[in-house]
Amino acid sequence: MANITVLAVGSRGDVQPYVALGLGLQSAGHHVRLAAHLPFKDFVERHGLEFALLVGDPQAIVEDSRVRATMQSGRDPIAFLRLFKREGLPQLEQLNNDILFACHGADLILYSLLAAAGYHVAQKMGVPCMPIVLQPFSRTRAFPNLFIPSRPHLGGTFNYLSHVGSEQGFWQALRPRYNRWLKDVLGIQPEGFFGPYRRLYQQRVPFLYGYSRHVVPKPADWPDWYHVTGYWFLGNEAGWRPPPDLLNFLGSGPPPVYIGFGSMVGGDPQSALQMVLEALEITGQRGLLLRGWGGLSGTDLPSNVHMAASVPHAWLFPRVAAVVHHGGSGTTAAGLGAGVPSILIPHFADQPFWADRVHTLGLSPAPIPRRKLSADRLAHAIHAALNDQVLREKATALGEQIRAEDGVARASEIIHRHIC
Repeated sequence: MANITVLAVGSRGDVQPYVALGLGLQSAGHHVRLAAHLPFKDFVERHGLEFALLVGDPQAIVEDSRVRATMQSGRDPIAFLRLFKREGLPQLEQLNNDILFACHGADLILYSLLAAAGYHVAQKMGVPCMPIVLQPFSRTRAFPNLFIPSRPHLGGTFNYLSHVGSEQGFWQALRPRYNRWLKDVLGIQPEGFFGPYRRLYQQRVPFLYGYSRHVVPKPADWPDWYHVTGYWFLGNEAGWRPPPDLLNFLGSGPPPVYIGFGSMVGGDPQSALQMVLEALEITGQRGLLLRGWGGLSGTDLPSNVHMAASVPHAWLFPRVAAVVHHGGSGTTAAGLGAGVPSILIPHFADQPFWADRVHTLGLSPAPIPRRKLSADRLAHAIHAALNDQVLREKATALGEQIRAEDGVARASEIIHRHIC
């Protein structure tokens, strides 16, 4: 049995796949400690994993008005880098210290992209580590970096350099503070100008990618130690029961259209709600709205619309006609796995990448960037998703392929092989 620390920085959609992976490792006989932000303490412990605290509150960050403005910029790498410097750097030293504390006694460290200090902590402790990633991050000539707008005609060289540029944008932003922490706290040699990326490759540090090869095939120029395992699905949450009012709504008519934007906050939630209601009225569809962190709330909703506080996607999505969402990696995975059509309204970060990918696969109408969303555009997309038979058949077929994969088991097998 190994003591494994999983470092999960991010929102609920980021943390949940790591809980699923942690449960898979724990069922294989390992002890798993999962480090995340305070709002997820109960979620982690409820699933039987040890919790370690990381500084920060993703919900508070996305509710900040300046962050909302950045979300409106879509896939703008400069805007995202400014957001990273403004919101992430002030807490960098404390986050790294929390990561160091969470890794105490670990035989293996698994870390998400924003918990990259896990690599240097593992180096200091003399234990193996692996990045565990929910998006295609590593350098490739196959497609551009996920923060860069797709430009397929610029070719492999541009794609490769876009990954290098993204790495350096983040590294140069944090390099002075990060290197000071390496020297003063870990007592190890600071990183050079270009950072640790080349050394990760030279050391053949395995990367685990928690998404399906049927959605993003493994690029031909990735090495053998980069593994696309399949999605890390949590499944139905133990002890959760659907509330009676939700069951009554679902049973009172045809499957509704799900609409939820997860942790993404719009500038005016009530206007967003009215836009959604108008689109549903135009299409004549029933709607199921999730409040999430988007601030959506409302009373006196029409009888064909129901609002719920929180419902596990694994239970809900197979029961709806289509899913309208922001394109976060977790919600995208759940929608594709359920085999239902998607309508993606990307806000920022990796969301435009997933939206482009789902549309390219023929599983959704053209994505609507959040800044261009209107009732008419949303209604048109809902109509297309529900009435395009080819799209619906493709969604059903891909859902079957995704459900046939066992990403948690595959990742657990690779991890077990690495530490034994």
